[in-house]
Amino acid sequence: MSQLETIADKDLPLARDLDLLARVLADTIREQTGASTADQINAIRDLAISYVEGTDPAAGAQLAKSLSSLDLPNAVALVRAFSYFSHLSNIAEDLHHNRRRRTHKINGSDPQRGSISDVIARLSEREVKPSEILNLLANTLIAPVLTAHPTEVKRKTILDCHRAVAELLTERDRLPMTPDEQKANQEALERVLLTLWQTREIRTFKLTVQDEIENGSAYFRNTFLHELPRLYVDLEDKLTELAGQDVQLSNFIHVGSWIGGDRDGNPFVTGEVLRYAVSRQSGVALDYYYQQCQKLENELSMSARIVQVDQALQQLADSAAESRARKGEEPYRMAVSQIRARIFATATQIGTFHHALHDVARAEPYTSAQELAVDLAIVANSLKAHGATKLAGGRLRRLQRAVSVFGFYLAPIDMRQNSGIHDKVIAELFEKSGLEDYLALNEASRRTVLLRELASPRPLICPYVEYSELTQKEIDIYRAAEAMQSRYGEDVLPNYIISNCESVSDILEVAVLMNEVGLIQLSPVVVAKINVIPLFETIPDLRGASKIMSELFAIPQWRQIVNGRANVQEVMLGYSDSNKDGGYLTSNWELYKAEQDLVKVFDETGITMRLFHGRGGTVGRGGGPAYDAVLAQPAGSVNGQIRVTEQGEVIAAKFADREVGRRNLEILLAATLEASLPGKAAVAIDDAAHHALLERLSLRAYQAYRDLVYATPDFVTYFREATPIGEIPNLNIGSRPAARKATNSIADLRAIPWVFSWSQCRLMLPGWYGFGTAISEYLAESGDEGLATLRQLYQSWPFFQVTISNMEMVLAKSDIAIAARYTELVQDQDLAKRIFGRIKAEWQRAVDAVLAITNHPALLGDNPTLARSLDNRLPYLDPLNHLQVELLKRMRAGDESEEVAHAVHLTINGIAAGLRNSG
Repeated sequence: MSQLETIADKDLPLARDLDLLARVLADTIREQTGASTADQINAIRDLAISYVEGTDPAAGAQLAKSLSSLDLPNAVALVRAFSYFSHLSNIAEDLHHNRRRRTHKINGSDPQRGSISDVIARLSEREVKPSEILNLLANTLIAPVLTAHPTEVKRKTILDCHRAVAELLTERDRLPMTPDEQKANQEALERVLLTLWQTREIRTFKLTVQDEIENGSAYFRNTFLHELPRLYVDLEDKLTELAGQDVQLSNFIHVGSWIGGDRDGNPFVTGEVLRYAVSRQSGVALDYYYQQCQKLENELSMSARIVQVDQALQQLADSAAESRARKGEEPYRMAVSQIRARIFATATQIGTFHHALHDVARAEPYTSAQELAVDLAIVANSLKAHGATKLAGGRLRRLQRAVSVFGFYLAPIDMRQNSGIHDKVIAELFEKSGLEDYLALNEASRRTVLLRELASPRPLICPYVEYSELTQKEIDIYRAAEAMQSRYGEDVLPNYIISNCESVSDILEVAVLMNEVGLIQLSPVVVAKINVIPLFETIPDLRGASKIMSELFAIPQWRQIVNGRANVQEVMLGYSDSNKDGGYLTSNWELYKAEQDLVKVFDETGITMRLFHGRGGTVGRGGGPAYDAVLAQPAGSVNGQIRVTEQGEVIAAKFADREVGRRNLEILLAATLEASLPGKAAVAIDDAAHHALLERLSLRAYQAYRDLVYATPDFVTYFREATPIGEIPNLNIGSRPAARKATNSIADLRAIPWVFSWSQCRLMLPGWYGFGTAISEYLAESGDEGLATLRQLYQSWPFFQVTISNMEMVLAKSDIAIAARYTELVQDQDLAKRIFGRIKAEWQRAVDAVLAITNHPALLGDNPTLARSLDNRLPYLDPLNHLQVELLKRMRAGDESEEVAHAVHLTINGIAAGLRNSG
């Protein structure tokens, strides 16, 4: 069989699913809109396919004419149809990846890259001993962290329908179905797509933080609570087999959250909202434990006449308030019934259950998750004692791990605020206390007075003083944090992140504020209940990060605080703002250098470093394949310690489906192990000469990027008129404002709408601009020898390889011809031609550079899966872009009707779905 036939055969199930979804969607549209509209949509689809495939030279002109002549109702119908096909394609492709992985395992092929089996095999080949893996895991922390950063356009209602489609397709795939079953499955699919068609895709209201909390919690209910315990169990079993002894792992993988705690630029996050976030998360965890105990009661039906339970289990069963007449002979059911009753009492006391259940007996609430864990261990130990280890190793074992990992709080919430706010609060507290004019002090003096306050037993906050609204709001946050830690334990709110951290005093300010509520103190004893984490975001901040940390560690009092946190200091690095500040290549290079410099500082001080990578979904904000990204980190920068943000639509793409979610958790684990335990792996190219070359290329790319974005007159005008940036804030995709300040400046615009806007017009500028100039000038001077060097770096240096591969993906998703259409929206056409001419020339230089370095005949030459996916989507994406331009023209010409605005938002939704990692 030829390779082509093999590929075709491999992808036949995907083609079958796509065909089924397209047929059902087309039938739904015909039924709901009428034959005329359905025929028009099909005709445009056929023209778009011909245009993309290049089979008809006249297709492009005919397509443009057909799209321009659509009336508004038919335009809206087409936008909805093409958007839904992109969404359905995403579902089918995710399921196909799951299918391929299952086939891989069933056939007994080599372990798939990124799986636990694969990484254990790799480490064994490199002569890494099992004991080394276990020692690393004993001191490891791996955490994907969900943020509320708004690029997820889809409503939760729509996501629920998507999940239903996925379940129906999976049912068809995994079960041999009778004709009647197949008919019932298709009818169910038809009902879901009809529901989708008759449901409004875009929210009619702006999200609140409470909405975002509910949306974030759904991923725990649907995926994390189920899959993370399974991942622990599977890893323990594999390591037990490898080590030849029983392995019980500590909790080193956590899923964190910023939702309800991130108030940087979000005025709606308050102390009350933080309390609500913790309470709702607690309710999700306790509800899950309650449901699992219900199922355990049904499973553990063993009779005391047949098995002999141990004394601890019998005591637990005897403590149950439930009628012994019903279950007296079934001690396990009695015991689990008591556990379930105590879980309900706990949730009721905390206030996270808002309903009554008739079958729950009265019981004392648990005071901690540890108490619940003890009771579950009693059940497990008794089962093992009478030969029922298999029963203890199923649902009960997973529940025990869930309680251990998620506790009574579900997910640790990070708090975050901008350093400028801390400055103002400290200054006001000093002023009202009759102390120094804080804002007038230099850096050295600020450090002195902050350390004085940190050691002082005298409080800064006085209950008899009236403070400004800003300061009162901040104080309430700190008090809420202390209260939540007192109720749920320190792990519920373990981290405080300082945005725009530019100095040591920015870090000490937070310590002083935390000292006021007892979360950090030096006197009379050292207390460190929270990690204070600097976030270095801009290019200057990244360059100064190692100096700031070195100076911070030179302060004895700070070393005491770090020692109180197990000698671990976390540092967060911002990918989004550094990219907006300096462009793609420079951002990546400065991040790499900052990590290397930080490794040196931490090694010299003996403090364990944990890096928190603030990555977005798109490449312009640090996105890309997670496995490769972790392996591309500098040597010594991982060492079992890594946290990574998961943002916007990427959260749904990675974790809405359980199997996909498990896969992504496993990838992060496998990559962390491989990066932390290189063993006898080959040493990558990472020397002074190649650093000098990257420095040179980065400098030139930085100059080219800054010349366009920050030094070109009226560039802001071009950006705001040639992209839908003005329409995105009205899309109701998040609670946070699009800009930090009410200005027209690029610097004050958040990185998310900056990147999202460029992806909508298919330029993806933040993911490549400046690179083409840097490479073309270098090759003009160095010739073939320079090209050979770049190719060698691409083959041998993971950092450079990932940088180029991610850029190649972005360039493949861009379309300069479509981007040119958006220039029609610019009022000053001379300005449009001048700036777009520069962008187009740089885009071509970037494409030429990537193809030269990779030696690929075309973009994505080594990634046929992604190339195929793009080919499937382009016939639906390109018309959406065309219609978006036409609708924006109407809107900006004065048509302010709700219908036109809604149609524009639908195109934004559809384009984001087709591109997937767009924000």
